[in-house]
Amino acid sequence: MGENSTGKCIIFSAPSGAGKTTIVHALLNSMPQLSFSVSACSRAPRGDEKDGVDYHFLSADEFRTKIQNNEFVEWEEVYSDMYYGTLKSEIERIWLAGKTVVFDVDVIGGLNLKKSFKEQALAIFIQPPSLAILEERLRNRKTDSEEKIQIRLAKSIQELERAVEFDFIIENDVLIEAVEKAKNKVNEFIIQ
Repeated sequence: MGENSTGKCIIFSAPSGAGKTTIVHALLNSMPQLSFSVSACSRAPRGDEKDGVDYHFLSADEFRTKIQNNEFVEWEEVYSDMYYGTLKSEIERIWLAGKTVVFDVDVIGGLNLKKSFKEQALAIFIQPPSLAILEERLRNRKTDSEEKIQIRLAKSIQELERAVEFDFIIENDVLIEAVEKAKNKVNEFIIQ
């Protein structure tokens, strides 16, 4: 990262199905001072996902090359050969435009970013009202096999235990209220 390019970051993390992406989209649509950090990943696009918009889609080999070249702020191998990470170039692009970076990442990624950016970052954990509701949301997506849902739920239990390591926890029970709380926290942090 360039020494002069200092800006702020907002990190949103949550277990899969807690609704963080919906909340992030609501903020991005209503707060022009925010800009989304497009993560890189080594999986194939799902549904109508577009390269460079939803993710920077890379092969596992391309991803490993970028790791060796130190091009990531943070990265992790979530499952075997399934990498996710944040490119340094993405952050610099947003800061150069004078905007605040918004991350939509999993819990480990969020904690890694919080370590990297320290007081430049506000880390928000989006919590589901309960595990039962989380499971229901994952099933309603109809994108995952039963085996995948069970893997995601097991991971969610571990992730929920890490919520206390974030700066702020927002329970996503009523979406409009969760969005409002997130907006207020983000505004407070940006104008500090």
